[in-house]
Amino acid sequence: MARILEGKVSIITGAATGIGRATAELFSSEGASVVVADRNDVEGERTVASINERGGDAIYVETDVSKSGDVQRMVERAVERFGPPDILVNNAGIFIRMVHRVHEITDLEWDLTLQTNLKGAFYCCKYVLPHMMEKGGAVVSISSVSALGGGGMASPYGISKAGLISLGRAVASEYAEYGIRSNVILPGLTDTPQARGSTGSTERFEERTNEILLGRPGKPSDIAQLILFLASEQSSFITGASYIIDGGGNLSSQ
Repeated sequence: MARILEGKVSIITGAATGIGRATAELFSSEGASVVVADRNDVEGERTVASINERGGDAIYVETDVSKSGDVQRMVERAVERFGPPDILVNNAGIFIRMVHRVHEITDLEWDLTLQTNLKGAFYCCKYVLPHMMEKGGAVVSISSVSALGGGGMASPYGISKAGLISLGRAVASEYAEYGIRSNVILPGLTDTPQARGSTGSTERFEERTNEILLGRPGKPSDIAQLILFLASEQSSFITGASYIIDGGGNLSSQ
């Protein structure tokens, strides 16, 4: 059976662990070359080793997406190694645990969250899109269901993720003429190290799991499958869309 990303070049930010790692491994299994961009050197190299040991072709580039120079250097390294990218997955993000109303948020909490989660994706688009304009491509940005509800006393996160939806639609609108598609995914509770840390305790994670109609948290591989679909030609007529993938969690309060 033909692999649906055969010959494609992909850049995945935040690919050292969780959803990013699952996506990197899935993309490789479907024939893509993979640039693993992350700040976690140990886990980033582990992701690359896992891919290459299975016959894939991946490199790790240490990247802090909140820094323009880091992103520019990462993209240059990707082009040098594999050629112009066909796929960008904006997955890198942080969550600062807090229980703050808006007036209690510090400048540091606000700035660090927005700089990483939203401006980081902007930087990636800024440096990747010019390379895609000659042959087309796909951008998939990972938002969150928190974008729909304000963030629940941790509003910088929800606001940053809401911004990704607007950024995704802007890219879809402005670059369609170049054959570039852009879509956004809004995962709900997913069993990743970051998600478990953000809930504060195992008990709270289980409480949130019980609110999901399908009775379990998402797996990184669940999200990766939707990312693969939106990155591939199987979704060639889809752009400017946003997809909730949360096991029905958004319906539990209705």
